[in-house]
Amino acid sequence: MVDNASDDGTADLLRDVEVLRLNKNLGYAGGMAAALPRVRTEFVAWLNDDAAPEPGWLGALEDALDDRPDAAAASSVLLTSTGAVQSRGVRLTDDGHGADINQETGEVFGFCGGAALVRTDVLRAAGGVPADFFCYYEDTDTAWRLRLNGHEIVPTASARVLHLHGASTEPGSRSFHLWNERNRLLMLLRCAPTGIALRQLAKFAALTAVLPLRRSRPDALNFSVRLRLRVLGEVVIRLPRIRRAADSARRRAVWARWAGQTS
Repeated sequence: MVDNASDDGTADLLRDVEVLRLNKNLGYAGGMAAALPRVRTEFVAWLNDDAAPEPGWLGALEDALDDRPDAAAASSVLLTSTGAVQSRGVRLTDDGHGADINQETGEVFGFCGGAALVRTDVLRAAGGVPADFFCYYEDTDTAWRLRLNGHEIVPTASARVLHLHGASTEPGSRSFHLWNERNRLLMLLRCAPTGIALRQLAKFAALTAVLPLRRSRPDALNFSVRLRLRVLGEVVIRLPRIRRAADSARRRAVWARWAGQTS
């Protein structure tokens, strides 16, 4: 159990389990990255604190990976409080966004990090979890690197989870948009073909530059010039630490196969 610097008495309730007590809140991505070196099991499960799995969830994911030795991860079906499908996996848009798939059938590019199962050894071999993402896009970034290493991701219809999406992160908040915009660009710089990554970075910077000249602009915080400048600054600071995943031919092949997936 990773205790992400809680202050609500959680630590006192965890006396009978192994606890990795962090000195500061590292977010979902940072917490998983901190725990990964201690994992000694074949699989490592990802499960948000705002997600409640149905009985048999973990067994269904294990069975899915047992049936597919070529698969590195199995995705779950995440349900809203009304029973609608929020996500059964992630697709890759033609401009490099990760988007939830809510259709009942079809392939998935990646898994939603709210509930998934990943092979521990291949996760480590692919570089683990991107700790400095804090949260958002750590799942798509990880799935992309798994695919660049030649692995598959399988959807698992019988692994179902109730997910109160964004219960702990306030979707639409300044932090929400900061993490989303920054982490998408970092993911592209690591995983996408070079031309795609640089084009998306230039597009983001150009829009940031012209926003002050517009008489009107959307009210959403992701169009805040101050926030966008912070995004660009944090991307630049992290650039020296970004290690390109796979060779250019492999990056182009994965992009050609999955970018623009509609279902």
